[in-house]
Amino acid sequence: MSVKRVSPLEAAALLEDEGYVYLDVRSIPEFDEGHTAGAYNIPLLHATPAGMRPNGDFMSVVAAAFPKDSKLVVGCRSGNRSLRAAQALLAEGFEHVVDQRAGHEGARDAFGQLAEPGWHAVGLEVAREAEPERTYEALLARRDG
Repeated sequence: MSVKRVSPLEAAALLEDEGYVYLDVRSIPEFDEGHTAGAYNIPLLHATPAGMRPNGDFMSVVAAAFPKDSKLVVGCRSGNRSLRAAQALLAEGFEHVVDQRAGHEGARDAFGQLAEPGWHAVGLEVAREAEPERTYEALLARRDG
């Protein structure tokens, strides 16, 4: 299943002009350091003392938060986790999912050099405070409530 991948500027246009919402799949600490203004946070992986671990609740929390016809731009740090998340969402029947390919910080090449600047680097709006109903804790509670 092929995922449409867009640049940060193309993602911003989808949010502004076409009613898409931004789903940030980074860990909670990453999200809290700064994220796309208005983003929802549902981590694909959780940061633990032993390293990153899969979030077994990812799909059920997304399904409780968004109908399958929602328009979602999925983003992460550099575009790797978001691509995996977008593929999984499409496989689960979500209809309008795009991957913001350079993530928040930018995509890197095989040598670690910046290949494409991310959301933050191109100067798009970044928030430090999450909207309360868009935090992972709130979205998890909605699923469980």
